[in-house]
Amino acid sequence: DNVGLGLKGQWRDAARRALAAVGLENRAGEWPAALSGGQKQRVALARALIHRPGLLLLDEPLGALDALTRLEMQDLIVSLWQQHGFTVLLVTHDVSEAVAMADRVLLIEEGKIGLDLTVDIPRPRRLGSVRLAELEAEVLQRVMRRGHSEQLIRRHG
Repeated sequence: DNVGLGLKGQWRDAARRALAAVGLENRAGEWPAALSGGQKQRVALARALIHRPGLLLLDEPLGALDALTRLEMQDLIVSLWQQHGFTVLLVTHDVSEAVAMADRVLLIEEGKIGLDLTVDIPRPRRLGSVRLAELEAEVLQRVMRRGHSEQLIRRHG
C-alpha cells in the first residue's frame, strides 16, 4: 500500500510492477519499519516509478547507505534510467558517485556552475577504470582548490 499511497482506482498491479522493477516484489506486504535502509530507498524509487516520471529528482538518495548497498543502488538507478528513459537529476556530494552515474557533472560554486564536465565513458562503466579515475581526479582537484581558496579568504579576509 505504501507504493500506491494517494493513488485511486486500479493501482495495485502498477504497484506490484514498480516493486518488481526495484527487486522488492517479495516484500510487498512488509511494514516500512521491517525494511533495511537500502530497501526503503528501493520503495522510494518504486513510489516514483508508479507515476512513470519524465524526470526523476534525487537529492542525496544514497548518503545513509553502506558502501555495498550504495553501489547496488547506483547500478539499480542507472538500470532503471536505461529501461524507462526518464531524465535523472542527482544531487550528491560524493564525487565518485557523480562521475560513475552521470553523463554530465555540474559543480555548483557560489550559486553558479563552476564546472561543467561531460562524462564520456560508455556504459556499462567499470569501477576502477583509468578514465573514470581521471574524471574523478579532475572534479576533486576543482573541489579541493575551491576549498583551499575559501580557507585562505577566511584566514586573511
